[in-house]
Amino acid sequence: MELTTERLLLRPFREEDAAAVYEYCSDPQVGEAAGWPPHRSVEESLEIIRTVFASPHVFALVERESGRLIGSAGFTGRGRNAGGRDDELGYSLHPAFWGRGLMPEACGALLAYGFEEMGLDTIWCTHYEENHRSRRVIEKCGFQYAFREWVEDDMGRHLVRFYLLTREMWRK
Repeated sequence: MELTTERLLLRPFREEDAAAVYEYCSDPQVGEAAGWPPHRSVEESLEIIRTVFASPHVFALVERESGRLIGSAGFTGRGRNAGGRDDELGYSLHPAFWGRGLMPEACGALLAYGFEEMGLDTIWCTHYEENHRSRRVIEKCGFQYAFREWVEDDMGRHLVRFYLLTREMWRK
């Protein structure tokens, strides 16, 4: 499955993407803001491609103009409602591409995919309290603040803000 936007191609990851994934995932600005430690090697990035990024609903973000892999985005498989048709949207982007509106563009395509193709009723998104860049992406995509709570993850204990978007909200 591939999705396209004006500036991006969203496609499945390939093993040959490992060096490009390492290039942006080894930057502490990327993973630490999302709750995972920077990648330490191309081999570690390859393992992430084989496991986490192997989900059919996780996509490599490729800049169409250059053909360069610049990030990842997709559904984590972690719903918040037991038995519900919901999922969490997660993403990361190479810092050289921050501030260009690419992530809201990618997320717009993924919201359509989630509601129309996956049949989701609710999509969740989260960010660390201090991650203002991610907050702006979430707000631009129409998510509504739901609650916040303390979460313990690989990067320690953080206050996390939770947002949701229902199918009905998205249609408006």
